[in-house]
Amino acid sequence: METTQTIPAEALRIPGSATLRFEGSDYGSGISFFLVDAEPGKGPDLHRHPYSETWVVLEGQATFDVGRTTFTAVAGDTAVVPADVWHGFKNSGASRLKIICIHASPTMIQEWFNQ
Repeated sequence: METTQTIPAEALRIPGSATLRFEGSDYGSGISFFLVDAEPGKGPDLHRHPYSETWVVLEGQATFDVGRTTFTAVAGDTAVVPADVWHGFKNSGASRLKIICIHASPTMIQEWFNQ
C-alpha cells in the first residue's frame, strides 16, 4: 500500500530561520534538501558531503565556491557539486535568495572546512 504525506513547512523550519531542512530518512525518502531563504550576504561556509549535491536557484542570485572554481547562478539555473568537493555559497544579489539544495542521500552528512 502506498502512503503519501504532506509535511507542513513549519515542521521543517530551522528554529529562528526562514530556511527549511528536510531529512529524507525521516519520511521514507531517498533524498534530503534545504530550502534556503537567505538575506544578501548570507549562505553556508565551505563544507563537503560524501555524496553529490544539486542546487536549483528559485529566486535571486548566488555566488558559489566549488573546489577552486567560483561562479554565479541566478533564478532558473541549476548547478551540481560532486561528492567530497569543498563548496559553499552566498547570496550575492540585492534581494533575498531562495534556493533548493538537494542532497543525494536520505541522511545529511556535512563536514565543515574550519571545524
